Amino acid sequence: MAVPEPDTAVVIPAKDEAERIGATVNAALKLPGVDLVVVVDDGSSDETGRVARAAGARVVRHSRNRGKAAAMESGAEAAGLLDADHARHLLFLDADLGETAAAALPLIAPVRAGEADMTIATFATRVKLGGHGIVVRVARDGIKRLTGWEATQPLNGQRCLTRDAFEAARPLAHGFGVETGMTVDLLRKGFRVVEVEVEMSHRATGTDWRSQVHRARQLRDVGLALAAREPVVRQTLSTIRSPRG
Repeated sequence: MAVPEPDTAVVIPAKDEAERIGATVNAALKLPGVDLVVVVDDGSSDETGRVARAAGARVVRHSRNRGKAAAMESGAEAAGLLDADHARHLLFLDADLGETAAAALPLIAPVRAGEADMTIATFATRVKLGGHGIVVRVARDGIKRLTGWEATQPLNGQRCLTRDAFEAARPLAHGFGVETGMTVDLLRKGFRVVEVEVEMSHRATGTDWRSQVHRARQLRDVGLALAAREPVVRQTLSTIRSPRG
């Protein structure tokens, strides 16, 4: 099987992931057609940036934590600056995938073949979650209500997009609402979104208080992303932002 010409950049938002980021970068760099891995060190207090750079990634650092959506935008912009004759596809991966990032090729293939504008991973093997799936249900139900499309794993951050699709999804929804907002916006604009099953896995959110705070932030951001895309809410926000003089 012929190795495809390099056409894909991997973008990895990361905060305090020094323990796993090296393995994730190493695996991503071995993906056929990937010639660039950009790690966005989003205000880490550990050695995430140093470890990522040692593993072969280009590293962009935020001096303070700005959230997942901002890290994704920074990474995509950095990759764009390094594009040569044509824009690379963008493969977004979580920093804690470790060696399982090597299984991301099925996400790239439909985009590379022109069969999809964005692919979303569904993990074949799911880890047991510490919560009750409330955030997932809110995201899934909201996406279906707004677009008619039902996602299997709506919050999965492993996604491959064409550069055109990524630009069409900007500005990204804030923080942990980014995946939900991106899905709604691209479907509404007529882009083709396809789910792809992959053999990947990352850490599950636990049950301690830090995990509960994380889950609450997810719920808040997903709710805000959906609310901003409701027709009535959008009309109200537009009126507030553009008052008649």
